Amino acid sequence: MYEKITLEDKKRIEDEIRHRKLVIRPQAIKDVQEARAHGDLSENFEYKAAKQFKNQNESRIRYLEKVLRTAQIIASDTKDGEVGVNTLVTVYIPEDDEEETYKIVTSVRGNSLENRISIDSPLGRALLHHKVNDLVNVRVSDTYDYDVVIKNIEKFHDDGTDELRKY
Repeated sequence: MYEKITLEDKKRIEDEIRHRKLVIRPQAIKDVQEARAHGDLSENFEYKAAKQFKNQNESRIRYLEKVLRTAQIIASDTKDGEVGVNTLVTVYIPEDDEEETYKIVTSVRGNSLENRISIDSPLGRALLHHKVNDLVNVRVSDTYDYDVVIKNIEKFHDDGTDELRKY
């Protein structure tokens, strides 16, 4: 499956790869060499930890490079007052009589613990392109769905700042 990313996501990924290759990789190699110099490798915890960190960094670089190779670039712009990527959406859930606020993001930035909902999730997909006061049906599976009402939409500026515009 291809990841959907914005041009801003692409730039962040490229910046992380560059940082990992130019800053973290040389330090990790140096740490491995220093730990190796301490002698018996079979009982050298520092060596094992340094190798593990170096390998994790290389693995992360490979993953990010694969994401860039296979990603589908999507536009982050949406019509004013409409739910899209980088919008903060407050929804009312009648079933629970609660309001929740989510930031709609691309799949590589989704994190439900921080209320960042991916456009590929059932809720994110259902909310896309709707406006304030729309009743939206969220289909989770063939046997379960629920309704939400969009109460508020705020759009983040495309320049990467966290400045919001309310609709």
